[in-house]
Amino acid sequence: MDVKIKSGWKQLLKNEFTQDYFIQLVELLHVEQESKGIIYPPGSLIFNAFNKTDFDQVKVVILGQDPYHGAGEAHGLSFSVPKGIKPPPSLLNIYKEIEADLGVKMPRNYGNLEAWAKQGVFLLNAALTVKANLANSHAGIGWHNFTNKVIQKLSENKEHLVFILWGNFAKEKLKLIDTTKHLVLLAPHPSPLSAHKGFLGCKHFSKTNEYLMKNRLDPIDWQITES
Repeated sequence: MDVKIKSGWKQLLKNEFTQDYFIQLVELLHVEQESKGIIYPPGSLIFNAFNKTDFDQVKVVILGQDPYHGAGEAHGLSFSVPKGIKPPPSLLNIYKEIEADLGVKMPRNYGNLEAWAKQGVFLLNAALTVKANLANSHAGIGWHNFTNKVIQKLSENKEHLVFILWGNFAKEKLKLIDTTKHLVLLAPHPSPLSAHKGFLGCKHFSKTNEYLMKNRLDPIDWQITES
């Protein structure tokens, strides 16, 4: 399979694309599509996080579990939705925390986070696809093998990254990261079910920028404006 992905990632991950698990994963996606199954995001956006933030640009990793499974919501960036789609509850809680942490006003009807991706925030989901209306339906088809390798390679080949892990699922990835080289920030998931248990008040956005500046890297402008 010729994966359309930015050159830095393609070089780093070229061996993964020839592994049996990845070939089987691609075949399964083809079978589902041929049987008229609906998969999100669209094929051209499956690797959107990689194409919006090439390997050499990554400064921050925000890990999600899997894409949104409603029509039109997923576009390959964790927690983000395309222009014209109302921000889901978890993203609204992220906005609330940014406002409390940094004192900047965030939109309530705009959830496209590409502005973060362009600054080096790698918005990675652990599974890159999902069946329509079935959360976590592609968690077991091989994507986790692939994205675990992505996290490992980021940890091994870069320095002074910030890994933001929200929720118990994301925290399991801690073992893939060299904490002597990188900052890992942990908190409950921003979902309405758990945000009040420690996500709200975590100050991950200011902590990220403090760490980046301490290591002579440009901070992230977290403010999102409608465009």
